[in-house]
This record gives sequence, structure tokens and C-alpha cells, in this order.
Amino acid sequence: MTMQETRPTVLVLTALPLEYAAVRAHVEERKELVHRDGTRIEKGHLPGTSWHVALAELGVGADRAAALTTQLINWLHPEGVLFVGVAGSLKDDVGIGDVVVGTQVYEIHGGKRTPEGFQVRPKALPGSHALEQAARSAVRDMPDVRAHFLPIATGDVVLADAKSEIARFIRKNYNDAGAIEMEGSGALLAAHLNGQLNALVIRGISDRADAEKHKADASGSQKRAAEQAAAVTVAVLHKHRPREGSSDSEESPHRHGDDGATYGGDHIDFRGGTFHGPVTGKQSGGQP
Repeated sequence: MTMQETRPTVLVLTALPLEYAAVRAHVEERKELVHRDGTRIEKGHLPGTSWHVALAELGVGADRAAALTTQLINWLHPEGVLFVGVAGSLKDDVGIGDVVVGTQVYEIHGGKRTPEGFQVRPKALPGSHALEQAARSAVRDMPDVRAHFLPIATGDVVLADAKSEIARFIRKNYNDAGAIEMEGSGALLAAHLNGQLNALVIRGISDRADAEKHKADASGSQKRAAEQAAAVTVAVLHKHRPREGSSDSEESPHRHGDDGATYGGDHIDFRGGTFHGPVTGKQSGGQP
């Protein structure tokens, strides 16, 4: 098996074609793979890193994202999951073209309807600490990116009216959220339930989630926002290293067993071998 074949994999998910294209532009040596149920990805190398990127365009919606992310995790066994794309701003100081990195993601529709009104039952999942730290480090050296580290709200709604009932609902119950989108909670939940993988949502701001959304979209703001989110994603992967023990992790001179034991030094690793007699070995390049 070649080094190229054994690179660790990170799963990068998008919902829309322009989001996919923005990430795809950074990935080289791509080849298309097809799951037995028909889901298609492109897998390629991210230059300057140890990562294979498995890139998928899932379509819109948190339920769809959760189901397909689960399928892809079980198929590709990635080390991490990133959902990348565009979103609407929920705060005055989060402008079009900015990037919001999700410190946590809210699923905004959970609750109970009572005679006294709708009682919110908040559901939230944190973004990966390791990936968030990589993002904080990366954006310090990206003067063309204005980044915010804030919660993100996920809802099955395109918000194009800042004075609507749902907008008031979000401001009241999820008032620290910096952006609203439609898939992040599904992807993070799938990553959490299928191996507790590192996962993060990175969104470029394409509109202000108000009545001017159509004008912002028509101006090309979605493409710009997608490109900014993709650039931050690539920078994160330049910072975030494969876990220790991955096939070609440069930070791991030793191998580790399933029980956490380290194999190296004066030990010869014969795990997985079959022997029918005594074995004599000698460590080369060191003391006999």
C-alpha cells in the first residue's frame, strides 16, 4: 500500500454547488468515488498537508445532513468532519463576507407547545475544541478574513425577514448566535454519534437574514462568502494535524496498540503476524 493510499482522511461537507466549488478549488489529484447507495464524493489531496479531503455536496437540510454524514463516516472512516458554506448574519457586527466559526451549534426548533406558549428545549452541540483552536490560530495570519467565534443556529428555514416571528424567536432564545444556516446541527450530531469525531461548522456570511437577502445574493455575495469559508477551512487543515498513530503522521515516531501501549525503542512490533517457531530479532540503527 502506498503512502498516497494511507493518508488520513477528513470529510468536508457542503450543501450547495457554489460551496462545493469553493472547497474543490483547493483539492488536487481528485477522483470520484460512489457509495453503493449512490452517494458520490471526490477524494483528493490537500497540498502542503497530510490530509486526504473527501468532499461531498449533500443538499439542503439538517435531517438530510445527519443521514448522509452518518453514511459517509461509516464508509470513509474520517478523522474529522467539517461542514462548510454560507449563512445569514444574526448580529449587526457580523458583516457580509465575514466568517463565523461555530463554537457550538443550536437546533432551534426543539420545544413544547403549551397553553402558556411555546417552551423552548434548547439542543446544542459544541464544535471540536481542537479544530476551533486550529481555526483561532489560522485566522491570525489571514488579514483578508474577518472571523467570529460564535454559536451558529440551525433551522429548517430560509430567513429573509429580520422582523418575522422566527427572527424574534431566535433573538429571544438564542441571542448569542452569530449566524443562521440549515445543516450544521445534523452534521455535528452525526459526527458525535458515530465515533465522537472532531467536527466543526465554518460559515461565510452571504446576507443579513433580512428582506435585502435577494439583493445580496444577486450581488455575488454567496460566492464570496463560500470562498472565504473555504479559505478558512484550508487554513484549519494546515494547522490541525492527523491524530498520533495515523499512517503518516509526522508527529508520531512510535506506534500505539489498542490498549494505549507504545511500540518502539527496543521492541519489535509483530502484531498481526503468524509464527511457527522461535523468532530472533535485532534492532538496527541502535544498540544490539
